[in-house]
Amino acid sequence: MTGTISFLPLRLRGVGLSRGGKKVLKDITVSFDHASPKTVIIGPNGAGKSLLLQICHGVVRAESGVVEWSNDPDSAALSQTQSMVFQRPVLFRRSVTDNVLLALKIRGFPKQERCDRAAEALHRTGLSRLADTPARVLSFGEQQRLALARALVVEPRVLFLDEPTASLDPAAAHMVETLIDDAANDGVKIIMTSHDLNQSRRLADEIIFLHRGRIKEHAPAARFFDAPENDLAQAFINGELLWWRRRSIFEDDDGPACD
Repeated sequence: MTGTISFLPLRLRGVGLSRGGKKVLKDITVSFDHASPKTVIIGPNGAGKSLLLQICHGVVRAESGVVEWSNDPDSAALSQTQSMVFQRPVLFRRSVTDNVLLALKIRGFPKQERCDRAAEALHRTGLSRLADTPARVLSFGEQQRLALARALVVEPRVLFLDEPTASLDPAAAHMVETLIDDAANDGVKIIMTSHDLNQSRRLADEIIFLHRGRIKEHAPAARFFDAPENDLAQAFINGELLWWRRRSIFEDDDGPACD
């Protein structure tokens, strides 16, 4: 992996965000570092998981609180250290190979390196045979793997993933999870959201449980799944529908959050 400076930890202090006059993230205070290589953010639909991830990545600005990286990076340096894959891949109207090459060009990789890097990224993601195929005609699973190839080929220090296996069949989901594990083993910090508790058990080193825009629990994954301290977290693990519980409806007056 290129570069020697790590901008972790990433710290959020008292972060809040509103949408449509409603508070959707409330007093978020959390730190992300390499001690836990894979952080998985879970919670019911509407908890605010995607918005929290977007604030961490910098594509959404917090209304209140502080978002800060270590070593006080400028925006240009910081943009070189992180990548994000959205739940619905955003692909260029180009071939599979050109999508990856353009990511390398934007990040300033030397021209002579781009083809080799792109070919290796497509090989790792199982897309070599589709190299000349227009990206927009790929299946959803193939598009998600292309988005991962494009995100990883630039060697990020931090990779944000928003529901990376949503709507994928088991075989495609397994391939994506393998790529995530490989990236973490290569030293990439993974911060991802997931709706899948089984996936979270498989992948996570630590869990953040988000409910109605608030962090209710932040714990090592093994401890969280064996003995969560928060009753809402326990109910969520048990598969209960949290929206009907009196506490979750009346715990504040800010209304529901949204992803």
